[in-house]
Amino acid sequence: MATITFEFSDKAYDVLEKVAEWRDVSINEFVRRAVLEKMEDTEDLMSVEESLREDDGTATPHSELWRRLKA
Repeated sequence: MATITFEFSDKAYDVLEKVAEWRDVSINEFVRRAVLEKMEDTEDLMSVEESLREDDGTATPHSELWRRLKA
C-alpha cells in the first residue's frame, strides 16, 4: 500500500479537522474517501470525453430506444 503526504495551511487543516469530525471519521479516512471519489468522477468524465470523440453523430430517437427496452 502506498503512502501519500499532503500539506495544508493551518486554516485549511482546521476546516478539514472539523469536517472530518462532523462526518465522524478520521482526517485520513475523510481525505482518502474524497480522493477516491474524485478519481471515480474523473474516470467517468474521461469515459464520456472518449465516447464523444468516437461519436459519429448518429442519433437514435427516444421512441426507438423505448421500443428496444420494452422488447
